[in-house]
Amino acid sequence: MAEDRKTFTFHVIQRASGARKVESIQTLNTDRFLGRHVGTCTIIKELGRGSMGIVYVAYQRSLKRPVAVKILPKVLIKDLISARLFQQEAETIAILNHPNIIPVYEVGETEDFYFLIMQLVQGMALSDIMDRALKHVVPYRRLIPLEDTLRMVMQVLEALDYAHEEGIIHRDIKPANILVEERTQRAMISDFGIAKAIMGEDLNQGVIVGTPNYMAPEQASGKELDGRADIYAVGCMLFEMVAGKLPFREEKIMDLVRRKANEPESVFLRRPSEINPRISPELEKIILRAVMANPDDRFSSGREFKEALENFRTFHKNN
Repeated sequence: MAEDRKTFTFHVIQRASGARKVESIQTLNTDRFLGRHVGTCTIIKELGRGSMGIVYVAYQRSLKRPVAVKILPKVLIKDLISARLFQQEAETIAILNHPNIIPVYEVGETEDFYFLIMQLVQGMALSDIMDRALKHVVPYRRLIPLEDTLRMVMQVLEALDYAHEEGIIHRDIKPANILVEERTQRAMISDFGIAKAIMGEDLNQGVIVGTPNYMAPEQASGKELDGRADIYAVGCMLFEMVAGKLPFREEKIMDLVRRKANEPESVFLRRPSEINPRISPELEKIILRAVMANPDDRFSSGREFKEALENFRTFHKNN
């Protein structure tokens, strides 16, 4: 994924003495896990790494199928936050059953790591699709086609609306956490690891968790969240997909977080159409509503956001 999009997730643990970061897993050598038996699976090769673990391709012997296994090595856990978030991911996804949310088959723990066994999605992360498009030699093809963008975003909104109805907020919606199945082009949400079950225990008290570019102002402030924080993140993602970038200042990550918390109206330097003049006023209006600083000014639900995009798509096709 492109580093300049600042798409990594960070966990800031607020203490009286200041804030610190949870250690990264990017440099850990995990070759020793290859060939290991995990539950009913055998780990084959590494697929990728993120803030919440390392993902491997594995073979599930009992059902004779390839799967994905996400592990969180215990050697990296300096406190209970990461372990709790990882466990929370398993508990969260276990209650969700939606075609646009990646399902978990099994969860467990070994002496060395925690693990989740999930569906293996044959495809690419949306962030990689966006990056590949940006490198196209033909300028007008450096963005994903609008019809594909609308279809994928509406699928994400449908899944989020379902999750919100079940009392789950994702908290880290971004292109890197959307996988697009190659055969069906279906968008599927991954990494509910920092989600909060509204009706259950909040394991994230005192913790600001998320990805700065897509983080809602109230999330940056450490305030109580509802589904409208995910609406903001999807709005940022749609903004980036149709404009090619998010018009932020060149500043440090924590400065962006502080700006979102303290001066949210100053975050975006330009409107979408000022970056890409081909963006229609109707679509721009939808995007700008989704990324309003005040949650009360945004779409109230994923369903309402999706309906606005459906109406726009119908209008766009007929004109």
